Amino acid sequence: MRNKLIETRKTGRRTRTSHAQVVDELGKGIVAGTYPVGSILPGDTELAQRFKVSRTVLRETMKTLAAKGMVVAKARVGTRVTEKNLWNMFDSEIIAWHFDSGVTEEFLLQLYDIRLAVEPFAAGLVAERANAEEIETLRGLAEEMAASGHTADSLALADLHFHLALAETSHNPFMRTLGSLIEAALVGMFRISTPPSENGFANIADTHMRIVDAIASGDSAAARRAMEVVILDGRDHVRESFATSGSPDVMEPLSPEISPK
Repeated sequence: MRNKLIETRKTGRRTRTSHAQVVDELGKGIVAGTYPVGSILPGDTELAQRFKVSRTVLRETMKTLAAKGMVVAKARVGTRVTEKNLWNMFDSEIIAWHFDSGVTEEFLLQLYDIRLAVEPFAAGLVAERANAEEIETLRGLAEEMAASGHTADSLALADLHFHLALAETSHNPFMRTLGSLIEAALVGMFRISTPPSENGFANIADTHMRIVDAIASGDSAAARRAMEVVILDGRDHVRESFATSGSPDVMEPLSPEISPK
């Protein structure tokens, strides 16, 4: 299981290659609007001087960004930033760059749209396919959410472990690839919502245990409904937090200690 929520980025950045560092800086700049949609990125000479890298590294960087759908190279024109509808929004780095820039309410709600479209069906699959050992693993992860002394970060991590384990237990590899979307939605909700010591997340263990109970009984329809309740509750927290925060449109960038990787 990936303990991604509370990993710091400092260690990763120290070990990054030059290529990864340039991809990260340019990717964040594109998402933040430093390089707006339709604009031409600086040329190789300027970028080589800025990042102190070779042209080979820059060529590989542009290939990486192009593979993410963020740029397109045009002969005798340069490398242009593409429209956002061409970006691969399932890419974990693109999601992380949105958090680095300060995500909007719209962005978080769009993540919940995808979760609502996929995770209830995954819960139904688990009800049909999980064995006894896998069900007990899910039950233990749900119980972990009821442990005393949780901080917002540790509860978010426990929640993430449950949802990633459920995706894994669906025995569908496509479900597993949605881990970065699930993670980003949960990070966003816990980052801006009521702390666990208050009423906001008081019933989180109970709502997740209802998913497990439905799975254990082999009731796929009930498992889907229970998962829908969990996701809709998270979406409501996002809406309420933006409505009452005094800054309803944009969430500030996350600290390195709790941000999607």
